[in-house]
Amino acid sequence: MPFLDTKTIDAKEPLPDWPGRFFNSETMTFGYYETKAGADLHEHSHPNEEIWHVIDGKLEVTIGGEVQIVGPGCVAMVPPDTPHAVKVLSTGRVIVVDHPRRESIGGVKTS
Repeated sequence: MPFLDTKTIDAKEPLPDWPGRFFNSETMTFGYYETKAGADLHEHSHPNEEIWHVIDGKLEVTIGGEVQIVGPGCVAMVPPDTPHAVKVLSTGRVIVVDHPRRESIGGVKTS
């Protein structure tokens, strides 16, 4: 399937206030999230590299103890096995890409 309209994917909520639309390519997992102000993602780590691309809104992202406020056009790059956490400062949208591919996020199947 070389083309996909993400608006046709049913939204799932792996954590409260983190609704997302998920799909997998052969080697990567994509999450299109509509973030809600006040939501947070606890500190955690996993073996996947993870890229956060902010489309709208602002996030406070902590990666390996370093804290940064990121907004539209900004990217946060989380290396594998690195503790990271996210706080949503204002409602918006973010695309998160994991490599290698994940079969589930927060217990929600990605495909």
